[in-house]
Amino acid sequence: MEFTINNEHFKKAMKEVSRAISYKTPLPILTGVKVIANQDSLTLIGSNSNIVIEKTIPAVIDGLRIVDIYHTGSIVISAKYLHEIVKKLPDHIHVKANDNHTVTIQSADIITSLNGMNADEYPSIPEMDESQVVTITGKDFIDIIKQTSFAVSKNESRPILTGVLMLFQQGRLTVAATNSHRLALREHMIESNIHKSFIVPSSCLNELTKLIDHESDIIEIHATENHIAFSMNNSSIFSRLIEGNYPSIHELIPKDAKTVITVNTKQLLNGIDRASLFANEWTNNNIHIEIVDKSKLKISSNSSQIGQIEEIQSVKTLSGESELSISLDGSFLMDALRVINEEDISISFGGSMKPILIQPLSNISHLHLISPVRTY
Repeated sequence: MEFTINNEHFKKAMKEVSRAISYKTPLPILTGVKVIANQDSLTLIGSNSNIVIEKTIPAVIDGLRIVDIYHTGSIVISAKYLHEIVKKLPDHIHVKANDNHTVTIQSADIITSLNGMNADEYPSIPEMDESQVVTITGKDFIDIIKQTSFAVSKNESRPILTGVLMLFQQGRLTVAATNSHRLALREHMIESNIHKSFIVPSSCLNELTKLIDHESDIIEIHATENHIAFSMNNSSIFSRLIEGNYPSIHELIPKDAKTVITVNTKQLLNGIDRASLFANEWTNNNIHIEIVDKSKLKISSNSSQIGQIEEIQSVKTLSGESELSISLDGSFLMDALRVINEEDISISFGGSMKPILIQPLSNISHLHLISPVRTY
C-alpha cells in the first residue's frame, strides 16, 4: 500500500475516526485505525466494537487533487501515534506499508516508521440493507438529538434507559429519551420505508452530531436487527443497538390537567436558573413553584446553610384551578427549557405529585415530562 495525501484532510479524517477508538480495549487491533487505499479514495475506520466511524477521502474534492494512490491495500496503524504524527507534520504526507506491516510516513524531510497490524484481523463493518433507508436533513436531526438525548439515564443498571428510542412509522419519526424521572420527546415528519423502533446508544448520537459538518447535509439512516448506521458527506457511523423493550412513552403522557399556564420560555429559564443558586443535588435541586394571586408564578428555593431566594413572574394565560404548589428538580427544568427554541410554552399540571407537561405553544411535536420531587 502506498499513497500521498493532503495533510489537512488526513488530519481532519484522523480526528473524526479517533472519536470511536478506546485505548482501554482488550483487543489490541482496536487501538488502531484501519487505513484502506482504494483506486480512487482513501478510507479510515475506527472502532471500539460498539461504535464504528468510517471516513472516506475522495481522490479529488472540488477539482483539487487530495489523494494520489500508487498501490492499493490496507493496514491497521496505531491510532494514538498516527494521529499525533499527522498533527505535527508540515506538508503533504507520503505513506508506504511493506509486506512486513512496517509503515513509513514522510513529510518534507521528516521520516517516521511505525509497526502496523494485519488489516485482515480487524472486525468487519456491519452490512446494511440499502433498500431500507430514511433520509433527514442535518439541521433537523441535530435539533432532534439535542432536544432529546440529554434526558437519558446515566445509571448503567438499566441499560435500556441509557439509549434513545427512535420509532419509524409511516410518515413520522418519533425520538424519545427518559431516565424514569423525566421524558423528552420529539416527532418529525419524514418519508420512511422502515416501520420499526430501535434503541440507539446516546453516545453514538452525540458523536454523530459532531460529525455533521453542514446543517444542509442529508443523513441516510439504515438499520438491521442489531445495528444502525448514519451516513453523510463521506462519513458514516455504525452502532450496536440496545436490546430490550423501551417503556411505552405515549402512555406516560398525561391526558388531562388541573391547571394550564402559558409563560415566556426565556423568562422562566432565567428565573429557574436564579433559584437554582440555592438548590443542590443533596436536595434533588429542589425548586418550588406556586401560583399566587390567581395570576402569578412564584419561583423559590432555600438552603438552611446559605439562605433563600424567591421571585414573582407574570403568567400570560391561566386556565383551570388557580391554586398550585409543586417542587421540581431545577436542573431537569433548565435542561428542558434550554432546548426549546420557541418563545412561549404551555405547562400543564395534574397536581402536586403528578408530572408536569411542558410544550412549546407553536410546536406540539415537542414535549417534556418532568416528575415532581418530594420535599419530606
